[in-house]
Amino acid sequence: MYKEILYTVDNFIATITLNRPDRLNALTPQMESEIRAATDLATADDNVRAIVVTGAGRGFCAGADVSLLTPGVSEDLAGNPYDSDQTYSYLLTVPKPIFMAINGVMAGAGVIFAAFGDFRYMADGAKLTTSFARRGLVAEFGISWLLPRLIGTMNALDLLCSARVVEAREADRLGLVRTLQAENFLATVQGIAREMVTMASPRSIGVIKRQIYDSYFQSLDEASAFADEEMRAAFASEDYIEGVAHFVEKRAPNFTGR
Repeated sequence: MYKEILYTVDNFIATITLNRPDRLNALTPQMESEIRAATDLATADDNVRAIVVTGAGRGFCAGADVSLLTPGVSEDLAGNPYDSDQTYSYLLTVPKPIFMAINGVMAGAGVIFAAFGDFRYMADGAKLTTSFARRGLVAEFGISWLLPRLIGTMNALDLLCSARVVEAREADRLGLVRTLQAENFLATVQGIAREMVTMASPRSIGVIKRQIYDSYFQSLDEASAFADEEMRAAFASEDYIEGVAHFVEKRAPNFTGR
């Protein structure tokens, strides 16, 4: 079904693996299209409650394939998915949590792609660089809007303007990622995702995700009004009934997401 990614579902978790290990999983229009298709598939699947994205081999994502950035070729990018609307920001609209399992090096557009995930875990020892300024390029795909919101203006300017190499532990201190041991890294991230979506209501998680990202464009009054509306809907949900029942009965929850 897919040529440049792998897609599996196991126990509520869909795992998307970028699968061009010989190129450190550099992005191509084909891969971009497949990632989006797999994300849509996971979104529509009631058996999936969270999405984990990782890379095959020793890299997470080395950014755009350099063959697309050479002089004379870059001018043709307007016709491929890199230049389409919501190239990465569509991930914010997915109603299920997205966990970026950054297993190795990531650079350029790979950093942007990961930044639009909801949770970013990075293997200890992995490194990143934004790359753009050292290639004569600029902050693209909305990263100039998102990164300051994640790590603050000065830190965002540092990573984008210097394009220096940053190790996982520094990225953790900046608040961009959380560092985990490299051993059993992917399984650990999948376990974190699975615990979240089984111990908490998938319906609640989806609404809360929308509340957080919508708040970037709302006033306090608007955010409060939206919360009131969603709270009334929550009281009528199956997950609310189960949330109260499992607490009172002192047992593990059995949420349906409805």
